[in-house]
Formats: sequence, C-alpha cells, structure tokens
Amino acid sequence: MATHELRRPFKRPAISDQQRRREISLQRQAQNRRDAQHQARCLASTILTLQPAQYEPTEPDLQPQSETELIPELEIESQEQRRDLRDIDDVIQASRLKGVEARQWFAKQLMLPEWMIDVPERLNTDWYVFARPAGKRCFVVSSNGTTISRLRNGSMLHRFPSALPNGARTSKSSQSGQSYCILDCIFHEPDQTYYVIDMVCWAGMSLYECTTEFRFFWLNSKLVETGACDVPSSYHKFRFSTVPIYNCDQEGLNAAYTGPVPYVKDGLLFCNKHAHYQSGNTPLMLVWKDENCSQYVIDTDSKGQVPNKQQVVLELLFDGKLATSDDPPVIFGCLNEDFIQKTGLQAGNLLRFAISDGGLSFVDGKLEKADLHYLGKPNRARAFADSYSKVIFQYTVRHSSLRIEHIYASMSLSSEQGNKISDLDMAG
Repeated sequence: MATHELRRPFKRPAISDQQRRREISLQRQAQNRRDAQHQARCLASTILTLQPAQYEPTEPDLQPQSETELIPELEIESQEQRRDLRDIDDVIQASRLKGVEARQWFAKQLMLPEWMIDVPERLNTDWYVFARPAGKRCFVVSSNGTTISRLRNGSMLHRFPSALPNGARTSKSSQSGQSYCILDCIFHEPDQTYYVIDMVCWAGMSLYECTTEFRFFWLNSKLVETGACDVPSSYHKFRFSTVPIYNCDQEGLNAAYTGPVPYVKDGLLFCNKHAHYQSGNTPLMLVWKDENCSQYVIDTDSKGQVPNKQQVVLELLFDGKLATSDDPPVIFGCLNEDFIQKTGLQAGNLLRFAISDGGLSFVDGKLEKADLHYLGKPNRARAFADSYSKVIFQYTVRHSSLRIEHIYASMSLSSEQGNKISDLDMAG
C-alpha cells in the first residue's frame, strides 16, 4: 500500500514537552513586542563589518573593497537618533567578537528548527512543509552596492554583486544605507544556487514580527521582481531561487516528500504559519528526516561513518551538570569534581559522549536518566551543544523512529477529531 494511502488513526506516546513549548512560543511572541527594525539593522551591519582578520573567505573576493568600506551609512533622523546610536554600539561590539564568541553570536541570529519528535497538533491546518535543500545554511545581506553571505559561524562564504535591493553598484541601485536586504538561505553547491527559505528584511523593512504566512508570500512575490532568480551575469554572480512550499495537508506533505525538486533533498522542514522570525532554536519550525528524503539520517563521525553508538555533545556547567543548548537547558547527567579536576575540564567546555547500553529513560515524557560514556572534546569549530530534540530524534531513529506513515496517520486523526467538533457545534 502506498504511504500516502495510510489513513489509520495513530497517536505516538509523548516523549517530550514539544507541544507545550510550541504553545508558549506563540503566546510569548504575541505578548513580547521587540524593536524588530533595530534587530534587522544590527544584523545587517554586523554581517557586513565583521573584522576580516577573524575569518578568511572561502574564495577570492569578487569586489576588492575592504570590509570596513561596506558599512551602511545609516541616516539618523531626530526621532530615531537613540535607536541608531544603539545600532552602532551593538555593531561595534558584535564586530569585535572572535572565535567561539563570534560563532555563538552568529549562530543565535538564525531561526533554527527543532527536530520533530512529536507530531504537532493541527499540522494539517497551521503548518507549511517543504523539502529542505542540502547545503550550507547562511545569511545573505545586500547593502551599499554589494552582497555578502555568512555561515552560521560568521565566516564569509561569498562577497559578490547581486540583483537584490542595493546588492550591486549599478546606475539603478539605491545609494541609501537604509535600502538593505537580509535573506535566510541554503547555498546548494551542485548548481551554485542560493535557495531562499525565509526573508528577514526587504528593502530596509524588517519582517521579524510578520507571520510566516506573510513572509513566505512576500518572499515569493518580491524576489522574482528583482531579477535575482535570473541566470548569473556580470552584475549578478549567483542565482537565487525559492523552494516549493506546500500547505501541510495530506496532498502537500506527499508533494514535499515524494515530489521532484531541482536540488538534493536533506529532509523536510515544517513551519508554523503564525510564527514570527525568532532567533535561536524554536519549536515553531521543525526538521524531520528519513532515508527516502535525506542522505544523512543518522549522524556520522569525523570520518563520515555511522558510529556503533549514538554520540552527543553537551555543555559542562559550573556545578558539573551536563546540559543541552536549549533555553532552559535539559540536564543529561553530572560529572563528579574529581573527574573534572583530573581531566582539566572547565565550565563552558563542550564535551562529547556516547550513549551506552543503558540508553535513555523517560518518565511522563521527560528524560529521567542517560547512560553516558565520556569520549573527549568535539571539534573546536563547534559553537553549541546539541539540542534536546536532536538527541531524542537521533535516539528514536536508532530504536523506534517517527516514520512518514506516522505523520500521515496523525494528520488523519487530527482531521477526524476536527470534524467531530464541527459536527457537535452544528448539532448544538
């Protein structure tokens, strides 16, 4: 029987509080309004002005200007003077960051998905889904006649002319420092294309506090108008492209999962339609993989091999506890003081562990115990510990994974429950 034909009711037992955190995130974004324009300006300026001594470009610059020449000239109006001065101060502080601090700052600016370990409620009505391109996640910023892309760790991927707003020095480009653009992209090396998965700012207008539904509409309507999706030219070095986005009903999920795309797939991304663009990990964006839509479902080691036992990276806290990167963190265990002193470990160190035969134990959807074996420190380029959802997703893949048929069946069950509620309302 074809996968998309499965319609039996299904409900996996809860193994996390992911649904509760989704509800809290939606409530928080409605209650806590932030200065989104300030955040966009700070991010754009910092990406352009990060000290070049910290990171080396991966290929020769296509325009020889020094990075200090790329600082946008923000126009200071009387009613915005304090805000702009605060922008400049934040930019200066962020641009001075080096090493781990710089990697952590930039990693926190992207909206990072949690891993789907529980199927969200109302998935078929409140969510989008699309096939995630395989490649390098990055921010792309166009401003002051140039375009720069930076990876999660802050290192420059490319500097190039583009057809994005103020992205190239042409007679048609705006010279105002206010005209800048920030895109959340994945650079797909096989076809040298930036696939845009979200829009953070467009022509100086911040979209941080716009819903996903609006950002996706704006992205698909505005990007093509600029010519950024055209073939490369002397004033447009790389091609940009949108991805096919579907409503996450049965038909849309099947199209994203099995449908052809012009890029290599690396799992599916699910986006809540009501979510704002928030920095850091969020349960309102979820990633899910299986062997049919991703080459790498189970994490590999430094040699590209799947280890016999699952490995996790945790942060050592000041009291010896081992924590994830979540806010608040999830505690997986504790190291005794003698071991910490003997190995010379310090608070803030990232440590790699293998999950031994005892595995992970859960009580009422919460982690109770983890059987960990210390392996050493991870690569120095690593900026954060693993998130709880990633650890649990990788654990379930090895033991009892969340399969595509489970997602289909959960959506079917949700639809049946919705129909029953509607019938009761009509009867009342």
